Amino acid sequence: MKIFGRWQTSPWRTSPWRRSVIAALAGALPLFAFPAPSLWWFAYVALVPWIVLVRSAPTGRRAAWDGWWGGFGFLVAVHHWLLPSLHVFIFLIALLLGALWAPWGWLVHRLLGGTPGPARASAALLVLPAGWLMVELVRSWQGLGGPWGMLGSSQWQVAPALRLASVGGVWLLSYLVVAVNVAVAVLVSIRASRVPAVAGLLATAVAASAAWVWSPRPHTDGRVRIAVVQPGVVDGADRRFAREEALTRRLAGQDVDLIVWGESSVGHDLAARPDLTRRITALARETGADILVNVDARRSDKPGIYKSSVLVGRDGLTGRRYDKMRLVPFGEYIPARSLLGWATSVGKAAGEDRRRGTEQVVMNVGHGLRVGPMVCFESAFPDMSRHLVRDGAEVLVAQSATSTFQHSWAPEQHASLAALRAAETGRPMVHATLTGVSAVYGPSGQRVGPWLGTDAHTTHVYDVPLAHGVTPYARHGDWALRGAILVLAVWCAAEGLRGIRLRRSAPAPRVPPARTVRESPARHGH
Repeated sequence: MKIFGRWQTSPWRTSPWRRSVIAALAGALPLFAFPAPSLWWFAYVALVPWIVLVRSAPTGRRAAWDGWWGGFGFLVAVHHWLLPSLHVFIFLIALLLGALWAPWGWLVHRLLGGTPGPARASAALLVLPAGWLMVELVRSWQGLGGPWGMLGSSQWQVAPALRLASVGGVWLLSYLVVAVNVAVAVLVSIRASRVPAVAGLLATAVAASAAWVWSPRPHTDGRVRIAVVQPGVVDGADRRFAREEALTRRLAGQDVDLIVWGESSVGHDLAARPDLTRRITALARETGADILVNVDARRSDKPGIYKSSVLVGRDGLTGRRYDKMRLVPFGEYIPARSLLGWATSVGKAAGEDRRRGTEQVVMNVGHGLRVGPMVCFESAFPDMSRHLVRDGAEVLVAQSATSTFQHSWAPEQHASLAALRAAETGRPMVHATLTGVSAVYGPSGQRVGPWLGTDAHTTHVYDVPLAHGVTPYARHGDWALRGAILVLAVWCAAEGLRGIRLRRSAPAPRVPPARTVRESPARHGH
């Protein structure tokens, strides 16, 4: 406690630039809760230094700046693996998007600044997590980079948290993680409000325990054998195809139901290269399984380059193709290219924009299996996997390629997202990549079989459990977000009413009596 007391009088507290540096460093702390470190428990205290800093701000305006700079630090840290590709541009993006945390910083100061009583501290336990969810909601828009690094996704390997995800999605996890951080910040820095802080911690524990006991579990009935083909780092589309072909032949006689290749596993349009289609078809006959490939090429039937999931069976192309709908900003297209096209000269930004698909697709695989494909960072979007399951997908499949970020934390972070999507929907998910990390998760989000790391070029067959039934999240969707909006609306209405009452109860300004020209009070009737 003495540490926080000394902080109140520290010169760092009053220096704007020093505060900004500390805010950025404090905002970066949650990074260690995500893979590769995966210190999931750290997420529950990682925001405490940032909250304590913001509440000590001398004004609400300074608190908003502390929120902005903390958001800058958070975004740079969580996306640090983009630095070799975007160079200085990542700092510009983080500086712009960091502004999303400025209102949250003001909100922290409004509720916890000064010496708040139990009522204000109790309100903070509800309102501040709701405000954080609004930040995650806005930045989850695909045009702003998508929902990478959502605080709740740090809990991907915690069984009780995965059960909570099946109830309210990753949004509910983020809300509860922030609520715990707020409670801990109140405990360590506001002595007068420790009772509501402890009550908030107990309420969070009770909610998690109730979800563990009463939330419905997926009904497992049957298994399918799905093989992942990971060729590793190979230069050139033709050489990569040849290695994938050789690896796939190893699966003959292993009684596989589906074979999955990674993103951009085929570098030519199959309609324009019937020879490649024949080679994949021959592999499907040899292994006795349909093969889900991913084509990254200019299409022959329409203009532009698409990334497409294509299913090839023993009789050739089968079913519908899925064209990737949500593209990676700067990696696959440049937003407002006429203004930001210069990004191609300072990093590895897309030289030509990829084209978007228009709808999600559920594919019928041989053996009666229905799969829902997604491509690359689409696995970060909870709504996409939920819609596929509602359309009848029994297995979710994400085809990815993180070879650009091979020696960073990005592959582990990406692979972990599939655990959340599986738990949210109650359906198993296969995350297949070109160069690792590839992983498979069961319908409760538990890991099935080994991860295929970034140093592996191999195949692996997974016995994947199937499940039926609908999770609360799949049925009701983003109710946690709607609840957060309601909390903020109620708080704003309460603040408005409080302001009206204060204005009405304020004493009327005293009006001095009128005076005559001789400076004596005027008298009626004279």
